[in-house]
Amino acid sequence: LIDGVVNGCPSHLLEPERLQLFPYSEDFENSDWTKNAGTTITNNYATSPDGTLNASRYLGTGASGLGDKFTLSSASYTLSFYVKSNTSENQFCALLGDSSQSSGDLLVTTEWKRISHTFTGSGLSNKTNGIFRDSSNNDIDILIYGAQLEQGSFPTSYIPNYGTAAGITRSADTANGAGDASTFNDSEGVLMAEISALATAPTRGITLGDGTNSNRIQFYYNSSNVLNGNVINVVSQVTGFSYNGDSNTPNKVALKYKVNDFSFWVNGFKIEVDTDGITPVGLNRLNFDNGVGGAPFYGNTKQI
Repeated sequence: LIDGVVNGCPSHLLEPERLQLFPYSEDFENSDWTKNAGTTITNNYATSPDGTLNASRYLGTGASGLGDKFTLSSASYTLSFYVKSNTSENQFCALLGDSSQSSGDLLVTTEWKRISHTFTGSGLSNKTNGIFRDSSNNDIDILIYGAQLEQGSFPTSYIPNYGTAAGITRSADTANGAGDASTFNDSEGVLMAEISALATAPTRGITLGDGTNSNRIQFYYNSSNVLNGNVINVVSQVTGFSYNGDSNTPNKVALKYKVNDFSFWVNGFKIEVDTDGITPVGLNRLNFDNGVGGAPFYGNTKQI
């Protein structure tokens, strides 16, 4: 997927498989959505982020809100909406997961933005998930679009659903055709990437290697979103390269490799060096994973 809204520049977006649970992700007038007293929904009221007249108006007084009921297992889920104030003033709303887990008050500005809330399901039946007024029950007049409920600890790109009760699945993204042995140099070189993570998640990697654990040059985010760099040879390993900066914004990272001359760079600054080691051999592929099929890279890639 080409994502054109990452800091103003397009990027190559790789995401895991996700199931959109809301059957009517834009049709908020549909009876599948339960409306609290004081809630008025008007479909096709304004232009949405996709450029068409399909955003809805949520006008509420008192304890207003709308939600859809599900039985969610005891796993992490993420709820998200696109929102925009329908007045000239900022407002607040809240997202509610599994009937009891509130996001707390979330700012709604005069520009479209996506808000999200991650929570853990209870396994109990008919629990409400949706968007509501703020914690003070203030009146609300906002535009809403693109509701999404998905199992996972972070939101992924919007998956429209126009009435499929079982949900709509987006398959995991893959990247192919990254070159062969003639593309890469074993003895010396630089692996550079401009990348950002989606959210804190299991380890994710980008690897120049030979398809085994023995010869690899790689970047990877660990489970705490720390960006690491490794150069691994069957008889030697250069480790300890890491950068604990903001991983959710794009960083230009580089691994320089040459016998007894290794260094790790971030945004033009040399972070760490190692002057003892030999280079990997047989480099013939670039993988968006750990080089052996695990730890798939899910994030944004501007260049590599």
